[in-house]
Amino acid sequence: MRKFVSVFVLLFAVVISLVAQSYQSAQTTAYIERYHKVAIREMYLYKIPASITLAQGILESGSGRSDLAIRANNHFGIKCPGDYSGKGYYKDDDKRNECFRVYKNADESFRDHSIFLTKSRYSELFELSITDYKGWAKGLKKAGYATNSKYPQLLMEIIEQNKLYEYDKHPERYLAEKDVTPDSRTLNVIAPNPAKKMPQNSPTPPVLKRNKVNGIKCIQVKAGDTFYGISKRTGLTIAELKYLNEMPEDHVLQVGEYIYLEEKKKKNKEQDRHYVREGDTWYSISQLYGIRKQNLMKMNAKHRYLIAGISLKLN
Repeated sequence: MRKFVSVFVLLFAVVISLVAQSYQSAQTTAYIERYHKVAIREMYLYKIPASITLAQGILESGSGRSDLAIRANNHFGIKCPGDYSGKGYYKDDDKRNECFRVYKNADESFRDHSIFLTKSRYSELFELSITDYKGWAKGLKKAGYATNSKYPQLLMEIIEQNKLYEYDKHPERYLAEKDVTPDSRTLNVIAPNPAKKMPQNSPTPPVLKRNKVNGIKCIQVKAGDTFYGISKRTGLTIAELKYLNEMPEDHVLQVGEYIYLEEKKKKNKEQDRHYVREGDTWYSISQLYGIRKQNLMKMNAKHRYLIAGISLKLN
């Protein structure tokens, strides 16, 4: 009997050892080599530990081997929100035939993951040190990112087995911050489909870094901004910010978008027309010009659907 128990314990130890080594495969090593600079770039721009981004990508995509990663370039399992107008990939998940975002390349998936984590429910994570991967792993589970009770442990195992924490501690060894240009902030993750050619008289969107749009006080979202941080800077509660900006509860902050500090207006006095572009929504257009969404839709009631190239009234 004692011999049987010893053999059982030995076999159990071997199984545990094999499981522990499962995140150190050649495929995982290749994944890290391919995407570690992408993760560091996102860390510089959005203040999310590169180790966490890589570990989530490895876990969620099976080191890039999942059906979703291969067919849709979706490495983080991000689904289509209600106002998403890009391509979708449909597969059974929590429900049957759910829609997942399709990206032109994996880099866009990494960017969308960064933007996804700017949701207000993750705001406390950005108070942690950039090297506190354990706090981030536990915080993601606490904030509802995953339902698996072992999710934090899985992320930490991946990070520790592959020494991903080195990218958080010494990112300059792999990618210098000076190499992350302003263009790095503008990957097209909202409209994965190539934009159609616009009419020559299509207006140029309002210039960046304005503190007023349509005569309304506003700020522009920068990389790393969160609802919590904006609330502290402006003195407005998160609820007030969402009310003034007509934001849906699950709205994800995007670099460059305007956040209004006063109520938006019924019309825009600075622009007459907006030519719809691929990926535009009623909400995104209303934010671009400081117009209440309901008024914008009422002015353009004849357009039931937004189609690239059509002209919308702004006043």
